[in-house]
Amino acid sequence: MQTKKCLIMCRTGMGSSMMLKIKVDKLIDKKGYPLDVTHDAFSGFAGQQNVDVIVTMEDLIDEFKDSKAYVIGVKDIMDMEFLEKELDKYFAQVN
Repeated sequence: MQTKKCLIMCRTGMGSSMMLKIKVDKLIDKKGYPLDVTHDAFSGFAGQQNVDVIVTMEDLIDEFKDSKAYVIGVKDIMDMEFLEKELDKYFAQVN
């Protein structure tokens, strides 16, 4: 399968997006997801709209309603099970 682009975003690009990137990287190691992951602040989204998956905090989901990307809204950064389920769901759709 072709590697997909994953963008992890939060409001400032510092705290929660970096923590989510670490979590997604761990899942890539565990599950072998073909993802190329970057993280950024929401303000940087305009320059990075060519992505397949967006992982963000739940309160930012509406900001991506016009995006063609698969958007995952995370409520609890520590909930790896939720993140894994959502990524499994995405890859089941694209296979």
